[in-house]
Amino acid sequence: MRVVSLLLLALLTGSLQGCFPVVAVGVGAGVMMTQDRRSKDALIEDQRIETRAIEHIEKQFNSVMYVNVTSYNRNVLISGEVLDESTKTEVGNIVSDLQNVRDVSNDLVVSNVSSLASRSNDSLITSNLKLRFVNDKRFNADHIKVVTENATVYLMGIVKHAEAAAATDVTRTAKGVQRVIIMFEYLD
Repeated sequence: MRVVSLLLLALLTGSLQGCFPVVAVGVGAGVMMTQDRRSKDALIEDQRIETRAIEHIEKQFNSVMYVNVTSYNRNVLISGEVLDESTKTEVGNIVSDLQNVRDVSNDLVVSNVSSLASRSNDSLITSNLKLRFVNDKRFNADHIKVVTENATVYLMGIVKHAEAAAATDVTRTAKGVQRVIIMFEYLD
């Protein structure tokens, strides 16, 4: 039942991303607080950071762009597409200036906005990975956040080195994954 619930959550999340014309938020709600290694305060602050980032970006820009903001333990990943380098830089500055942000990885790509088909493929990759994570007994799937953008998979979480290695191995061998970016914090 848990596998089906995770799969449905992942599929619904991916389909919702296309509903936001300018900015889509990273999904933090799917992680159960009791399993999460972040403190309750960090979990709440991550949600605040994502919300404030979106509000500030939408207020600043009326241009066509596709931006995802994902915060995990106050470390922020910005992914998606913008039309020029100055917009990429400004979005990064907006997020960096937010209160309680520890670090920002600005992985925005300067290009045309991705197609719905591309985003659907990313959602499928994420869903596949989450299912594979649940079935892999070397680590707890709830400890790892997966973000997929243009077939590049970002792995975030607070993990042990052995868990990171196992999750990375599962990710690298998954169908459709072109690149894996590790953004873990380590317990050991």
